[in-house]
Amino acid sequence: MKSLKKWASRISSVIIYGLLICMIIAVISAKINGGTPKVFGYEIMTVLSGSMEPGIKTGSIIAVKPVSAPTNFKKGDVITFKAADNPNTLITHRIIDVQKVDTTVQYITKGDNNDSKDPSPVTAGNVVAEYKGFTIPIIGKIMAFIQSKTGAIYLLIVPGVLMVLWSVFSIWRAISKIETKKQTPAG
Repeated sequence: MKSLKKWASRISSVIIYGLLICMIIAVISAKINGGTPKVFGYEIMTVLSGSMEPGIKTGSIIAVKPVSAPTNFKKGDVITFKAADNPNTLITHRIIDVQKVDTTVQYITKGDNNDSKDPSPVTAGNVVAEYKGFTIPIIGKIMAFIQSKTGAIYLLIVPGVLMVLWSVFSIWRAISKIETKKQTPAG
């Protein structure tokens, strides 16, 4: 029974420390990369609208590969690009046509769930990444929470407080064992 308690104690310590380390890495990575964590050269982004459903659901995360040659895409590719009216907004839609105007390549895009094409063509210079088919549902909502101030409080401070409390409890338990041994007569 003591062995089981000891293992449960160790496992809970590992879980608490592991969660804290993961949260710290996620928050620091997001801050360094301007809000988009990177994993193995892919940027992880949260899907905020249903324009690409059912293939890419709202609240999912997707992995996109930053591009070096934004003029090499073809019809059917899914790209992430800067919105024409707000370059801080990124959109991930499918290319439905490729046009060459003079020496400039531009893409006509459309969300799979949208009835009509996007209002403005996307110039090759506004393409930032290509979607490679990797998506995980629901995780985007969790990541958005992590990146919020409330999420940072819950996911950094709460595990930190739990670690401190666990440490205090472990120290108290060790001291009480020592005191018990001192009070027990040697025989």
